[in-house]
Amino acid sequence: MEIRHFLLGLCAFCLFHRRASAESTCNLKAKFNLSGYKDVEKKKVVIGGMFPIHKRISKNSTVISLLPSFRFNFRTFRWTQAMLFAINEINKREDLLPNTDLGYVIYDSCFTISKAVEGTLTYLTGQDEAVPNYRCGDGPPLAALVGAGGSDLSIATARILGLYHFPQVSYSSTCSALESKFQFPTFLRTIPNDKHQSTAIAKMVLHFGWTWVGTIAADDDYGKYGIKDFKEQVEEAGVCISFSETLPKVSSPEDIQRIVQTVVEATAKIIVVFSSDVDLSPLITELLRQNVTNRTWIATEAWVTSALMMHSLLGGTLGFAVKRASIPGFQRYLLDMDPYTDPLTEEFWETVDVNGTLSGEVRGLPDGLCTGCESVAKLNNTYFDVSQLRITYSVYKAVYAVAHALHNLEHCKEGQGPFNGKDCADITDFEPWQLMYYLKNVRFKVPHTDEEIYFDKGDVEGFYEIINWQFSSNGEISYVIVGHYNGSAAPEDRMNILNDSIVWNSEVLEPPRSVCSENCQPGTRKGIRQGEPVCCFDCIPCADGEISNTSNARECILCGVDDWSNDAHDACVPKIIEFLAFGEPLGITLIVISAFGALVTISVVFIMNVGTPLVKANDALLSFSLLFSLVVTFLCSIFFLGQPQNWSCMTSQVALALGFAFCLSSIMIVLVKFRIRGAFYKDIFSFLYTQGIACGVWLIMLPPHSIKNTSAKNIKIILECDEGSVVFICCIFSYDILLALLAFIFAFIARKLEDNFSEGKCITFGMLVFFIVWISFVPAYLSTRGKFMVAVQIFAILASSFGLLTCIFLPKCYILLVKPECNTEEMMRRNRNRASKNNCVGI
Repeated sequence: MEIRHFLLGLCAFCLFHRRASAESTCNLKAKFNLSGYKDVEKKKVVIGGMFPIHKRISKNSTVISLLPSFRFNFRTFRWTQAMLFAINEINKREDLLPNTDLGYVIYDSCFTISKAVEGTLTYLTGQDEAVPNYRCGDGPPLAALVGAGGSDLSIATARILGLYHFPQVSYSSTCSALESKFQFPTFLRTIPNDKHQSTAIAKMVLHFGWTWVGTIAADDDYGKYGIKDFKEQVEEAGVCISFSETLPKVSSPEDIQRIVQTVVEATAKIIVVFSSDVDLSPLITELLRQNVTNRTWIATEAWVTSALMMHSLLGGTLGFAVKRASIPGFQRYLLDMDPYTDPLTEEFWETVDVNGTLSGEVRGLPDGLCTGCESVAKLNNTYFDVSQLRITYSVYKAVYAVAHALHNLEHCKEGQGPFNGKDCADITDFEPWQLMYYLKNVRFKVPHTDEEIYFDKGDVEGFYEIINWQFSSNGEISYVIVGHYNGSAAPEDRMNILNDSIVWNSEVLEPPRSVCSENCQPGTRKGIRQGEPVCCFDCIPCADGEISNTSNARECILCGVDDWSNDAHDACVPKIIEFLAFGEPLGITLIVISAFGALVTISVVFIMNVGTPLVKANDALLSFSLLFSLVVTFLCSIFFLGQPQNWSCMTSQVALALGFAFCLSSIMIVLVKFRIRGAFYKDIFSFLYTQGIACGVWLIMLPPHSIKNTSAKNIKIILECDEGSVVFICCIFSYDILLALLAFIFAFIARKLEDNFSEGKCITFGMLVFFIVWISFVPAYLSTRGKFMVAVQIFAILASSFGLLTCIFLPKCYILLVKPECNTEEMMRRNRNRASKNNCVGI
């Protein structure tokens, strides 16, 4: 029994060792046999290709690796033919790989990541089935993979190929995530990075002043990264996103209806779409069914020239397309196809509309439907349309990039190689990383064009043509170039748009407006609405004294102290200078009244009657002193008029203070000379001297001066006098008030004396008028502003002066002019005797 167990164990060990030895011979060296759509026999080097020839893998099988595809894609099949055409063209050339024939092997990714990964592993393995991390096949080395179609497919394949330093050159994967050499060290592409396209679309949105846009993105890396880059740039520039929808890879009617409803309800008229034509087609079909119009679509390079999208709904679409070129001989190559060459060509022949009707199924067609001998030259099919060779041209460039890298590798001179020890690689047995070195540094001109290709960190320059979808005379949509974008140019020269060449999707010739809120005009500012994007705002008028001189101002600008806002609040204008001018009606009126008062005062009534008894009895010199002081008060009011100057400010206040001091002192003299004859006659004049000294000190230390008062009135600058010191002016005019009180007291005491025609009563009444005027002046002065303050002050001066003049001198003038019979020596003697008796009684 033990011997039996030993023998069984020995057999098991031998079997295991044998299997392990066999497996150890399988290693990843990129030498393998590939089955499928290929031509590798007697070829020195094989270039791999991966294209999404079918839209989806079928759902009726459970074996993923054997699932057939469905819905043949004529556009991507043309891309496949471009690769074959380029390889055939290179094999015929004597100046490019003259001693090396290129073969090819092509797999269908079916627009799915699973099929793309399966194809990648099949490339690396060299068998019909994918065995990760093993190569079990012989044959020519696989140089590089051209593919794998969409960005999400290339991301999946590039992660695997990067593990083995296997070169990949993509013709249509534009996602910006693929620029990371840390994650995708062997990925290159002959189509621009989407960062350029996102920037170009953002610049277009800003160029037309669109601030309210919607976005739709495919649910893959291409859509997500493209929309993300676009949003970052436009939002930084102040553009808002009205809505942002995602197209599912496998869409349901509910999903499509939801997106359509969003588009219909949104107020945004501009919609940016980052998606392939295959993913976008169901949405456009439903929008067309519901007749959703009046939208302008911004297309990316993935669908801007796709025949799947040619609907009237999309008229006026603007989009960005990669470079196109004419490839001589390519159209003839497309027509000279043999349906018996391979299964894909046979399927193409069965699917194409040869007899005027589509077959409906791609397999199991009834006998006699097509023979393979039909002519396809006159068919109107995407496959034969060579007017928009853009992605096709990108495939063409990718194949030539690999070929030029192989050419440089093959013609390396021994001892001058780029690898360790200056070695060169062998064209029949090279490592993938060796070819990667040459690919990264390749530089060549594309045949039949002037374009030079080189890779900058795996990317080519970001050049796009701006396409506008316009209806031609026969009602068909044509792609019209209306500008270009060059990401390598200076920022100000990158975009060039021919605005006049664009046809919009409406009857108007102007670009459509797409804003959440209309622009705020100068004179207003933006008021952000709570809970809404910054592009949705209210226009709030600027407050008085503030302006905005630009559209959509965020804040209003405060005008300077000497300026004020105009009625439109869009400019600051100088404030109105206000002062009581000589020439205005109020000024003229006050001047006339002042002059009239002065003239009346200096009238010749007393001068012509100096020798009369009445004048002699009232002391002519004293009367003339009082009259002179009143003339001074009348005339000093004129100094308050006109534009305030430093000298006028000082003169007006000092003249007023001295004038009233002189006047009030004279009144006191008139009263005292009768009450206490000669007792304080000389000392009373010292009051005037005291006032003069106080005014002199005031003018020396803190003199009045003119100022600009900008705070009293918003729209005006008031030129006025600053008194310099409140203490000084209060002291000086308090002195005048003291004199007025003393004069009033003396007059009140002398009111019952019957001398000189009741002169005491007249002075008392005059002083009452004086006090009433100045007490009324205080509230009136404080309640006014600007030039009216000056007018109130002048009015008070004139009123008090006229009050004193009238009350004191009107009775005397009445005797002189009306009753001259009372102006006699006898009458004056009688009055003196009566006054003398009253004085004695008073004493």
